[in-house]
Amino acid sequence: MATKQAPIDKNEHSTPPSPMNDQNILHTEKWQRFSDWLHCICVVNFDLELGQALEAIYPPHIQLGEQEKSNICYLAFPDSNSGCMGDTQFHVRLRVAPATENTLLKAQHIRFNSQCIPVQRADSGHYWGFVYFRQIKDNRLPRGYFQKSIVLLTRLPFVNLFYEICSLIAPQYFDDGELVLESACDNICHWPALEAGESLSLHLLGTVFQTVIPKINSKSNGNAQSNNESSGTQLLDNQLPPQVLSSVHEIDLFRSLFSVLTHIHLLWELVLVGEPIVVMASSPTDCSLMVQSLLSLIAPIAYAAESRPYFTIHDSEFKEFTQQNQGPPPVILGVTNPFFAKTLSHWPHTIRLIDGGTQNNLSIGQNLRKVKSSSRLMELSPGVYTQYKPFLQKDKSVIKKVMLGVKMSRPSAVQSCLLRRHMLELTQSFMIPLERYMASLMPLQKDISPFKAAPTPHPFKQDDFLATLEQSGPQLTSTLKGDWEGLYKRFFRSPNFKGWYENRYMELTQTLQTLQLQALSEVNLIKWTEGKHEVEIVDMILKLEQKLKICNENFDQLNATTSSSHPNNTKEQLQRILTDLKCLLPDDLKTILSNT
Repeated sequence: MATKQAPIDKNEHSTPPSPMNDQNILHTEKWQRFSDWLHCICVVNFDLELGQALEAIYPPHIQLGEQEKSNICYLAFPDSNSGCMGDTQFHVRLRVAPATENTLLKAQHIRFNSQCIPVQRADSGHYWGFVYFRQIKDNRLPRGYFQKSIVLLTRLPFVNLFYEICSLIAPQYFDDGELVLESACDNICHWPALEAGESLSLHLLGTVFQTVIPKINSKSNGNAQSNNESSGTQLLDNQLPPQVLSSVHEIDLFRSLFSVLTHIHLLWELVLVGEPIVVMASSPTDCSLMVQSLLSLIAPIAYAAESRPYFTIHDSEFKEFTQQNQGPPPVILGVTNPFFAKTLSHWPHTIRLIDGGTQNNLSIGQNLRKVKSSSRLMELSPGVYTQYKPFLQKDKSVIKKVMLGVKMSRPSAVQSCLLRRHMLELTQSFMIPLERYMASLMPLQKDISPFKAAPTPHPFKQDDFLATLEQSGPQLTSTLKGDWEGLYKRFFRSPNFKGWYENRYMELTQTLQTLQLQALSEVNLIKWTEGKHEVEIVDMILKLEQKLKICNENFDQLNATTSSSHPNNTKEQLQRILTDLKCLLPDDLKTILSNT
């Protein structure tokens, strides 16, 4: 591929005809459901004279900042040194432009985030981009090559789902043109609401993707129903059965991690404590999937530091991530350009992948390399390079199970399931003591009064937590030996702890507010008004209106918290009490309150 030039937005100096009918452009309601799932679809072309050019955006009314456009254009193509021929798929992550209409999440995304597990939440500060790049010889073009990418831009980290969607849309677009994108957008506009815990049938270009997004605290494992009738999908005689996705976000962990399998517990620690890691590969596919696999090692904890599944020297965060004055920031980068071998030589942790693609990772068998340390990254052989000393010993039994599975030709999906279950159990063993201690920070039920503000959780004291480890530490559920206390102390300094703690503190605060609302809804306020002055009653009415506002904001939390003896009727009870209190006031006060 030729040396990259500055990306050009073809719409910047001219106004080409819209690829969609004008009557469809600004119908907000038509595009509301689309925006729940996707932000937009971008077409990026490599023009001999212009360089990377943003050829079209679907739907056309979507506005992107200049920095966003530039990042999309550069990230839409493999580096000039990668030499990817044919079709290549990978995914990227880029920041949302600050102080724009896109900065804040939509109401549906906020609601969805309160329903789903942390690793599936819509990203408030970033877009996920799913790229399908095609490079083929075409003698009709000046350079003799056709080079174009389709990029699906979304807030949702549904890596598995959007890889499938992108691989369906892009080839048809390359064959049949813009009408395919118009049809795809129209299909997505008719998708069901973005909901956790619901069986979803997503119709797209003649294919039906069927899946279930697990709900937080749900006992369901989130697997999609395979029964068409039970999921509500009715097949026509000429329609293919739905494509069932067991997960919207989980990828083939085994294929990505096999080449570093003996270091999986070390990598888990590095990701958990937010250490800077660079993944070097020969293709954007390999490095982006490896970065994604690393992030998934600590599930169900959501990785709270920065990550870039595929990163180029043209990225707007290049200086921020590669500066050497203050040391590497907590970020995981996936790169393919050999230039990074010199630029990131000061980074403490490097994963060098085998040349030739992920598929070849399965052929190396026992030739797994030991952990090394080196500053000459250009000369590194495939392996993991670090001077980090793990706090815990590795579990050799799970590594032996996976290696036995290779000899037995065990399916990759089963191997991935085995690895994911082991890492999940390890993470849960680490988190159970933290969750138990966090629960102890909740005030007692007797401290919740209907006539006082909701109490706040007690502060998290690290020394108090560490004192609980001897009696109720991770050794009760995990077979791994080592310095668990040291690992917790390192974790406390990481963005992952900060992100987890802030989220759990907010959840506890909402729970306390909800319990206080429930207590208020159960008290006899009409009896309370006996002997009260009108000003006191008015003050209570104003407080109730404020409580109802909180109730509306925390509706999902309210449903999750109220007990079975109070079946989600707190909001209705408060509304009835408010109405009854207003009836006690003279007409002039009623009029004043109704106008406030």
